[in-house]
Amino acid sequence: MKLRLMLWLLAFLLKRALRRKARFRELLTEMRGLDWGIATEDLAIARHYRMTPRGIQSGRGLPVDLDLELRFEDEATALRVLRKPTQQTFLDGMMAGTVRLVGDSADLQKLQKLLRHL
Repeated sequence: MKLRLMLWLLAFLLKRALRRKARFRELLTEMRGLDWGIATEDLAIARHYRMTPRGIQSGRGLPVDLDLELRFEDEATALRVLRKPTQQTFLDGMMAGTVRLVGDSADLQKLQKLLRHL
């Protein structure tokens, strides 16, 4: 339940940043959008975000056409990593096998640049 709330709140913060923060809008315009999602490995909890300079849409589940997916072993792992989303935390999770990146790692770096402006 906590993870679902956190992912919903993330969508709210992304939409707010798009309205209020010029640098966030600039970066998103340079990227021409980014479609990404977060889920547990069993897909019990999953949410995707479609971000364009015109707006941000969020929904349940993980469509197959996403640029980037972050998959976590379980809800507790996702909460632990997402509370302090540093590069080192993601790297440690990937090395331990509790975090899996589906897609290009360059997209993860783009996402991290955007999330700094929340």
